[in-house]
Amino acid sequence: MPLNVATIVNGLLPILALFFVHWQASVFFQTFFLHRYGAHKQFTMSKGWERFFHLCTYMTQGSSFLSPRGYAILHRMHHAYSDTPKDPHSPTNHTNVLTLMLKTKKTYDDYAYDRVQPEPRFLGGYPEWPALDRLGQNWIMRFAWIGLYTAFYVHFATAWWMYLFLPAHFIMGPIHGAIVNWCGHKYGYRNFQNGDDSKNTLVFDFLTAGELFQNNHHKFSMSANFAARWFEVDPAYIFIRIFAKLGIVKLGPQTIRWEPGDAEAEPAGGE
Repeated sequence: MPLNVATIVNGLLPILALFFVHWQASVFFQTFFLHRYGAHKQFTMSKGWERFFHLCTYMTQGSSFLSPRGYAILHRMHHAYSDTPKDPHSPTNHTNVLTLMLKTKKTYDDYAYDRVQPEPRFLGGYPEWPALDRLGQNWIMRFAWIGLYTAFYVHFATAWWMYLFLPAHFIMGPIHGAIVNWCGHKYGYRNFQNGDDSKNTLVFDFLTAGELFQNNHHKFSMSANFAARWFEVDPAYIFIRIFAKLGIVKLGPQTIRWEPGDAEAEPAGGE
C-alpha cells in the first residue's frame, strides 16, 4: 500500500534537516578552520580556540574528516602550481570530476598519513593535534560515523529513495572539495587575471560558504574575505567578522581590492 503524504513528510523533514545542517556545518569548518586558518593563517586565534575549532571540524566532518596537515599541504601546492600539471586537483588535468577526486584523495593520503614528504616550503604553520588527527583518520572511527548516519536514516526514513541522500554524508568533505576544485576552475566569471583558470562560480556562495570565489581568492590569498565586488556575498566571512568583534580571532592585514580595470572583458556566468 502506498505511503500517505503525512508519513513521507514526517520521514523526509528530519532527513533534509540533517542533510542541510551537516552540509553547512561541514563546509563552514572546512573553509574557516582548514582553509582560511590552517592553510593560509588569514587570521590568528589563541591555542584554546584553535583546539575548540579543531574539535568542531572533526565533529562536523565525521567520517570524511580531513587533517589540517594533509589539507594545508595539498592546498598550498594548489596555489603554487595552479592549473599546471603539478596542481594536485585542477580540472585541466582531468576529463571528469571522478578522476579528479581519486587523484586528490591519493595525494592527500600521501601527505596526511606521512607517506610522502612534500617540498619544505609547504610544511608547518597548520594546526596540529596528533591524538585527534589519528582518531579522525582511524578507519574504525570513520565506520562508526557511517554507522551513526545510517542509524539516523533507519530511524526516520519512510521510503527507500530517502536513503539516496545517505552516501553523501559518508564523503561530505571530499564532495565539497570536488565542487570547489572542479567548478571554481571551470565555470563562472573572473574579476582578476591571475594567470590560471580560477573563476568565481556564484555571486552568493550559499553552496560552499564562499569557497567558490576562487578567482578572488587566488588573487588575494591572504584575505579572509573572498568576496571582492559589491554584489558578491561570502557567508563564512560574515561569521569571521563576528568572531573578530568578539575577540575570538584577529584578522590579518590583507583585504581584497577591486577596480573596474582589473576585470577581464568577459560576461558574468561565461566559461
